[in-house]
Amino acid sequence: MNTDPFAPMITERYRPIGDYALLSDCHSTALVSCEGSIDWACLRRMDQESTFARILDHDRGGYFSIRPTEPIIERSRRYLDQTMVLETTLTTESGTITITDAFAMRSGGANDPRGELLRRVSGVTGAVEVEIVVEPEFDFGEVAPWLRISDDGRVTAIGSDDALVIHADFEWSVDRVESRLHARPTVREGEAVNVVAVAQAAHRIDPSAADAECVEEHLDETIQWWRTWSEATTVAGPYASLVERSALVLKSLDCALTGAIIAAPTTSLPEIVGGGANWDYRYCWVRDATLALQALSTVGHDEMAQGFRDFIMRSAAGHGAELQIMYSIFGERRIPELELDLEGWRGSRPVRIGNAAARQIQIDVYGHLLDAAHLWQGHADDGIDPDEWRFLTSVVERAIDHWEQPDAGIWELRGEPRHYVHSKLMVWVALDCGISLVENYDVDNVDLDRWRSVREEIRTTIETDGMDPTGTYFVQYFGATSVDASLLKLVLMSFIEPDDPRMVATVEAIQRELSCGPDGFIRRFGADPDDTDIDGDAGPGRANGDEGVFLLCTFWLVEVLAMQGRQDEATELFERAIATGNDLGLFAEEFDVGRGEMVGNFPQAFTHLGLIAADARLRSAWER
Repeated sequence: MNTDPFAPMITERYRPIGDYALLSDCHSTALVSCEGSIDWACLRRMDQESTFARILDHDRGGYFSIRPTEPIIERSRRYLDQTMVLETTLTTESGTITITDAFAMRSGGANDPRGELLRRVSGVTGAVEVEIVVEPEFDFGEVAPWLRISDDGRVTAIGSDDALVIHADFEWSVDRVESRLHARPTVREGEAVNVVAVAQAAHRIDPSAADAECVEEHLDETIQWWRTWSEATTVAGPYASLVERSALVLKSLDCALTGAIIAAPTTSLPEIVGGGANWDYRYCWVRDATLALQALSTVGHDEMAQGFRDFIMRSAAGHGAELQIMYSIFGERRIPELELDLEGWRGSRPVRIGNAAARQIQIDVYGHLLDAAHLWQGHADDGIDPDEWRFLTSVVERAIDHWEQPDAGIWELRGEPRHYVHSKLMVWVALDCGISLVENYDVDNVDLDRWRSVREEIRTTIETDGMDPTGTYFVQYFGATSVDASLLKLVLMSFIEPDDPRMVATVEAIQRELSCGPDGFIRRFGADPDDTDIDGDAGPGRANGDEGVFLLCTFWLVEVLAMQGRQDEATELFERAIATGNDLGLFAEEFDVGRGEMVGNFPQAFTHLGLIAADARLRSAWER
């Protein structure tokens, strides 16, 4: 943990993670604070260098702030219904303003995005002086850009291979020494001021790309785009609005150009405050993406499955032997992990970009992919394309060849590989889904008897080696006595019946050993006496239980409890879990029960897809 005597001062400089809202155009992402400051933005591409990164270094990261010059006496915010367009309302003694923020969207823009970050300040009452500051710091704070202003008021910021074009319908004061733009317009009732910023490559800069006169029109078009997408969302029940918001978040993490879905739009927001478990999640994990697709399918969005299918087949070069656990959003395989010289959110170091987990062996990836293939083929009208079947067959064969080897597991632990029960389960799923595809689509060129034999062998191994010494409950890995929340997937993947005595005992052990606090939230796993540094160089805290509760695992528990006929208990746990979200219905990866706040990257696809799945399972249980 952080023992720096200046830690309280560091904490004060950084807003809680839950204070932020997400903006996205399915190409770029940004986080906006509850007081109107964009403190994180990757504008050219959601998995590349930042333009604003104050969330990771208050002094050096850069930001884009809009706020009244007077003290704020009241504030509120909301997303416009069925959209990712944010409205922040701020009140001072002089009046009230509303800041509307969005990335511009348009029909047919998947392959030709506008790339516009739109900001509009509208006067609601009175006359409010507003301070607008734009301080870009390219490449995670490494480059203070060269600012130039043209005769028509357009500002260009250039540095390294990045460029930003900014246009406003008011005049800027340009501080070239500090690389900062500053303005103080007064916004009166019924009036508005507009700013638009467009990220570009420095060698292809086009100052005319940003036009503040179009902000209102492009905002209207953006609102319509998101509402058109949301019209296909099928939700019901008491939590429908929260489920719809989670679906919008998952869509926001989709790269429209390629079909990839990132795990989160941020890097290095810590799992343990002051610790070293700070990872870059701005990439496409096969596991996370397939689970997101399944959740979106649950609420009516099957259309995204085909895009991901094409992405993963391209990225793996059409063969299971080339499949790895994660890729960049354009399919690049190498994602080198680097440490940056940044302070980190509340002093949590190191700040990392890239992710060395890309080179890990995680054999559960085969099951997740085949499960997703089963999903997208369930909506296909013309059977399985021969190239696609060759790819899927090679994935199943790859799973068969590797199922007996140890791996890093679902949690990507950086210690010694082990025979994790969840990993073996997902290879069983790969065989089970592959067999089902053969049976349903009458495809050939496989040794189906061999597939069935290996599937049964894996089942037998899990049911023997994957149990505690007394044979009472399942364990985290072969030879262990401890449990892991991923064992709940044994039920969710239809490996075992929810009321099987072994599973009932496993759930009891998970609740007993992994629960944290009176709310019944659970961690991913507990302390293991055999582990002293289970996450490599991630730093202290995780093995001794300081990590926050993992919200996806809590939603898994909700599902299993509902399937066991414990609907009341499941509903109560679900309601406590959703209470950890912020006022906009956004969730981080984890929740720190002791501090009562979010931790980890934000917003996290895992958590939002878990919420959607748990809601569907609860509704199904209550309808029985």
